[in-house]
Amino acid sequence: MDFGKAYTSDNLQFLMEGFLYTLKLAAVSILLSFIFGVLIGTLRYARIPVLSPALGWLVEIIRNLPLLLIIFFIRFALPELGIRFSLFGSAVFALTLFETAMIAEVVRSGLRSVDKGLVEAARSSGLSAFRTLRHIVLPIGLKRMVPPLVSQFISLLKDTSLMVIISLPELTHNANIVMGQHIEIVFPTLLLVAGLYFAVNYALSLVARRLESRQS
Repeated sequence: MDFGKAYTSDNLQFLMEGFLYTLKLAAVSILLSFIFGVLIGTLRYARIPVLSPALGWLVEIIRNLPLLLIIFFIRFALPELGIRFSLFGSAVFALTLFETAMIAEVVRSGLRSVDKGLVEAARSSGLSAFRTLRHIVLPIGLKRMVPPLVSQFISLLKDTSLMVIISLPELTHNANIVMGQHIEIVFPTLLLVAGLYFAVNYALSLVARRLESRQS
């Protein structure tokens, strides 16, 4: 192994560009999946006739498909139907679709964990179902689901590495290019890549643990 050859200024700059691209992809996907996940999870909790069961089936289908298959479908199958996205758009769509289903289930479970007595008390005091959901169920439920949500965000960040399969210029993709220069720099390059992923994910896991300890 040769750390000197691996950690040249050009290689480090190229890897950091991939790392920043990874963070950008993760940030956009996390934001979108959180918005859609909360919306769908809330609609499922509300048990709206037809709509809630339909969303439930959609969530279950997506949750039981491999993310890699979803990536392939969006990037290579949809264009045959005339639906095309940019490379970055395809990655965001795939991650958002998959994580939305996961987050929706977290949200639904979090809302269902709210004490039914609180809900009944709110309804008996004259609050409508919507106001009860908005002022009672959502605030309490969202607070309880913060740790599992952070865990899902960590999973999403790690899943960005799968985008190497469609040649997205994220961290893993750029690392593969660097490693292609010489066999002696494979270990140092992967060590740095692992350290970058670990640093971000470990920081997020510490946040999740701290939030969880505050609730106990």
